[in-house]
Amino acid sequence: MPELPEVEVVRRGLADWVAGRTVADVQVLHPRAVRRQPAGAADFSARLTGTTLGSAQRRGKYLWVPLTGTGEGFSLIGHLGMSGQLLVQDPSVPDETHLRVRLRFDDGGRELRFVDQRTFGGLAVEEAEDGDPEGTPVSIAHIARDPLDPRFDDAAFVAALRAKRTTVKRALLDQSLISGVGNIYADEALWRSRLHYDRPTATLTRPQALLLLADARDVMTAALAVGGTSFDSLYVNVNGESGYFSRDLDAYGREQEPCRRCGTPIRRAAWMNRSSYFCPRCQRVPRTRGQGPGDRP
Repeated sequence: MPELPEVEVVRRGLADWVAGRTVADVQVLHPRAVRRQPAGAADFSARLTGTTLGSAQRRGKYLWVPLTGTGEGFSLIGHLGMSGQLLVQDPSVPDETHLRVRLRFDDGGRELRFVDQRTFGGLAVEEAEDGDPEGTPVSIAHIARDPLDPRFDDAAFVAALRAKRTTVKRALLDQSLISGVGNIYADEALWRSRLHYDRPTATLTRPQALLLLADARDVMTAALAVGGTSFDSLYVNVNGESGYFSRDLDAYGREQEPCRRCGTPIRRAAWMNRSSYFCPRCQRVPRTRGQGPGDRP
């Protein structure tokens, strides 16, 4: 599933290509793509047609575009799910096999297409929070800000992390605590911080928690610089291009490959119906509360 860097790449593309354009026509080609629209596909199309799209915003893995004109007070919200793509295409380009929604604009230029092979993602038009200058949809206002958000509160995050009775990877995936971090970047941040994924959050010192946050921020910034992580054709940017950070991953997907720090083969463990990748030497399970044997010196 696309995580923060991949969704941010898409957001930037939308900001470049659709902001300020007015929707002339909406086609819903698969009802599941707008299943979060309570009144259905016809209502989704009617609410979007004639609106002008604002600058795309993001909260964690969610995207939204504030609407003006006839859609004032509402936003177009999107989640890519496992395989969703928002593509900006010339109208002459043949329809993609899994095209679900098409937006045409009154300038006759490139159209916006929502393509989703597995149909786990979707679009909806939702009311925005009253007085919110970002037009944040009400349904995602509870989601925490992400580490690349300038308004992310590092001190509040560290305090909440250390107060939680859970393990560190579970905490990183808790979207009410910190958003945008998924399985890939959690493993990468933990590898950088030399923390085992099952390390209890209560055993982290404040410096360790701050270091983990810094490592999560650094790895996602590095991924963003090269367009995110693509393992197949399901994640692409709005121009259909893949990201290249998979070449630079230190832990995720590298089972039995040597750790780039100590040379020990990376291991993969089953974890919450997913996989966790870690170095058994650099990321040992701590034997006591407080500093563990795998902590960075």
